[in-house]
Amino acid sequence: MPINTLDKSAVYYDDAALEDRSSPRVMLNIPATLRPSGVTGFGVNVTNLSLSGFACEATTGMPVTARCWLALPGLAPLQAEVIWNNGTMVGCAFANLLNRSILDSILNRFGVVIPAN
Repeated sequence: MPINTLDKSAVYYDDAALEDRSSPRVMLNIPATLRPSGVTGFGVNVTNLSLSGFACEATTGMPVTARCWLALPGLAPLQAEVIWNNGTMVGCAFANLLNRSILDSILNRFGVVIPAN
């Protein structure tokens, strides 16, 4: 069942298999807090989000497999694991798939970014 988003591309829960952690990503721009395990959180800008993970602008040395928590405005922190880090961006997979009603709520609240072509 597709999620009702501002973006016309459908995001399906079934496409986000726990085994491969892949699902369609939605580009957006949300200020949030990323907290690595054992240290104080810091401000980041979430640039894409899906049922299975997110990417954010973050200048950090967090290594791949590091555990972290993403706190989006108005939501409880979501546990994730760093999948990649290029020094200025971090990509993470959620420990548990994001509930699609929560994703829908986030997209309706913050909107999506449609890249200029």
